[in-house]
Parts: sequence; structure tokens; C-alpha cells
Amino acid sequence: MLADTEHIQVSGVSDLIETPPLGHFDQPKFINGVAELKTTLSAEDLYKTLVEVEKRLGRERHGKWLPRTIDLDLLLFGAEVVNLPYLTIPHPQMHLRWFVLKGLCQLNPDLLHPTIKVRVSELAARLNESDFALNLNVPQVISVAGVIGVGKTTLAKALAEQLECKLLLEPYDTNPFLPEVYAGKKELALDCQLYFLTSRAEQLNHRTLRQGQIAVSDYIFDQERIYASRLLNGQQLDLYDQIHRPFSAQVAPPGLVIYLQDSVQKCLERIHERNRPYEQKIELKFLEGLDSDYQHLFAGWKVCPVIRLSISQFNCRRKADAQWLVNQVKHYIAV
Repeated sequence: MLADTEHIQVSGVSDLIETPPLGHFDQPKFINGVAELKTTLSAEDLYKTLVEVEKRLGRERHGKWLPRTIDLDLLLFGAEVVNLPYLTIPHPQMHLRWFVLKGLCQLNPDLLHPTIKVRVSELAARLNESDFALNLNVPQVISVAGVIGVGKTTLAKALAEQLECKLLLEPYDTNPFLPEVYAGKKELALDCQLYFLTSRAEQLNHRTLRQGQIAVSDYIFDQERIYASRLLNGQQLDLYDQIHRPFSAQVAPPGLVIYLQDSVQKCLERIHERNRPYEQKIELKFLEGLDSDYQHLFAGWKVCPVIRLSISQFNCRRKADAQWLVNQVKHYIAV
């Protein structure tokens, strides 16, 4: 029907894919696809044309995310940015929809998002084949993840300052068991992990953080199990898991993860440079194990989008880098 419309040429169509519903789950699956058009129409006139096609196909509007006969969304209009009461371009949440980005990548993976300034292939990679939606009814937690020494705290502080929001820091300096554990007293490893568990769970508790409140943490709660499996023996780990479950149920999940990456050798060098006494016995092998665990965690991550940053290419102390990241973050949280 679009191809038969004056001033419109259909130049490409992606595969049609079946996807589960987003929002209301007690309904059938959807069929989604992306079409590329060439047109001499304005964005507003093209939108009106799409609405007319919907009407001709029997579209009835009953509410957001409910079943519908047809739904034609105008995702992009070249590099134009449009903000009208009835039309926003780029589509405000297209970067959160895997089923949209997959189709776009089939047509043009190098297409640049006009406001996020990132290729659609990179936007798709951040979602790991999952679909998300902005939600103001939950805390807007941004978690910075990565191995020891990669620069999580520095980045978290810079982000919190730029966003003027709450900063949540790991209680390394107040954990009385940590120096002893790094010194080799494995019998205190469970006490050390439980101290971190209770502290982090309290910081990220639904009762502690308000609905819609923005907070930046220099850790991700899911790293709890990574460190526990590395530091605890079998008996300790069984007990830890029993205690961990009820605490984790009370934690607000992140709306965005920033995963910092660098070579473990460079991370070890930073650990030695900052010269915290209890960290000086950390060995390269331990960091390599943590690095592998983090990679495995995010390979299957489905909780929220993940922005991966290489420290060799990104420096939060550079003004341009910091501004770029703040712009990225603002597209993934409800502000």
C-alpha cells in the first residue's frame, strides 16, 4: 500500500519476525519488520499517510501496547529531529527495542541515530536480543561494572556529579574483614561477603530509593555471586546463597549498566598505583578470573541495556568523553 502511494518508493524491507508482547503479556505475539522508504513528502505528511494506511486496514486504538491490526511507526526521517505534539522523530524508544534495531541492522547497520550519535548496530548490541521500556515508577539505577582497578568509582563519581543525582559507593574502607581476607584469612571470607551483601542491599533497597530517583552505583549487585564463588569454600557458599536470596529480592535492578573494560595487567598496575594496603596482594590470576566471570555475566545479560566502554578509548576526565556518556545515559533512564 505504501509502494502504491504517490511520492513514496519502498526501497527495502527487513525480515518479518515474531516477538513477544512488551508490557501486557496476556496477549498473542506480534509480527514486526522495518521498511525503508524514499519520499518527497515532509515528515509530517508522511506520518499522516501512515495513519491513513492504518485506518484503511482497520486500525482501532484501544490503549498502549495492546493488540492491534496494524501499527506503522515512523522511526527515522533521514537525520532530521522532529518534536511535535503528535510526532517525535527519532522514535523516542526505538533504541530500547531489539525487534526494531534488528530490522534496521538488516537494512543499514551503519545508520547513525541522529540524537544518540551511535550506529544502530551498536545500539542493538547494547540490548543483547532483549526489549526494554522506560519506567518512571521504579528507581533509575545506573550501575558501573568491571574488575577491580578498572576505574568504576572515578566514573561513577563523575556521572553522579554531571547528573546531579545520588551516588552509591561500595563500602570498601569500612569493611573490617576485607584486609584480613586479602591477607589470607579465608575463614573470614564469609563475614566479608555478608558485610558487602547487606550494605549493597540496603543502598539499593526499594524502600531506600524513591520511585523515579536517579542513582549511580560504582558496582552492580549481581557481582555479589561472582566474588562469593571466588572467595568462599563450598560450605560457606551454600550458606551465603541461602542468605543472598531474600536480600536480592528487595534490590532495585539497574535500568542501565556501564561495563568498563581494560586489560587485567593495566588494572593491576592501577591497583598498585593507588596503593591501598589491603589490595597489594591481589594477583593477576585473581583478576583474570574476575574478568572471565564478568564477561560470562554480560554475555547472557537480559536485565537492562549495557553500554560497554574500553578504557583505552574513553576517559571520563576528558570533557568531550564525559558529555558524550551523559548524553548516552539520558536516553536509557526516565528523566
